[in-house]
Amino acid sequence: MTKTAQPNVEHADLMDSVYSTQRHIYDLTRKYYLLGRDRAIKELSPNPGDTILEVGCGTGRNLIKAARQYPNCKFFGIDISSEMLATANKNIRKAGLQNQIALAQGDASNFDAQHLFNKTKFDRILMSYTLSMIPPWEAAMAQSLDLLDGHGKLVFVDFWNLSDLPNWSKTALRFWLDLFHVSARENLEDTAKTIAENSQRNCAFTPLYRGYACLGTIT
Repeated sequence: MTKTAQPNVEHADLMDSVYSTQRHIYDLTRKYYLLGRDRAIKELSPNPGDTILEVGCGTGRNLIKAARQYPNCKFFGIDISSEMLATANKNIRKAGLQNQIALAQGDASNFDAQHLFNKTKFDRILMSYTLSMIPPWEAAMAQSLDLLDGHGKLVFVDFWNLSDLPNWSKTALRFWLDLFHVSARENLEDTAKTIAENSQRNCAFTPLYRGYACLGTIT
């Protein structure tokens, strides 16, 4: 069962309108351009018994893959879209992982993990192509760090500055992303390092695919 925690209604409605039909073909189409997701899952490298939260879990694709890869861990996922969560619940039940993965509806920048999951801290947190869809994305990253255990790890992968791509490719990609209310976060590296420093943590940052995307960890 999916719990709910008063998400931002306007943004929740927007995401539901975008994905009410897209959710049915999301995993089939996004595998061609949401690059680096499996690398981010590998980067989680949890210990047995760890708790892992995905912020912006979408259809549950990453949670299912991670749960199979790390069967001795417990997984949690939040998303602001009830439409996406409906698909995630269906996919998780189909995979037989409903006892390993718990879902809830919530706003990534402001949710109560204690209320939703009876958890105050997580050992690992994953943000996969989430920051580019959240208007207050800096607040969402800071919120995730607040929920991270002192020895935990936050892993994020997302669109970046497109720096080394041909101009025509940048224009086409930005046009495509705008259709889905997605914005490449060109200042993601500096922001992540600042937020990490403010939390007395370290940030490692790796550009991917000529600036198309980036992979980062905060520990």
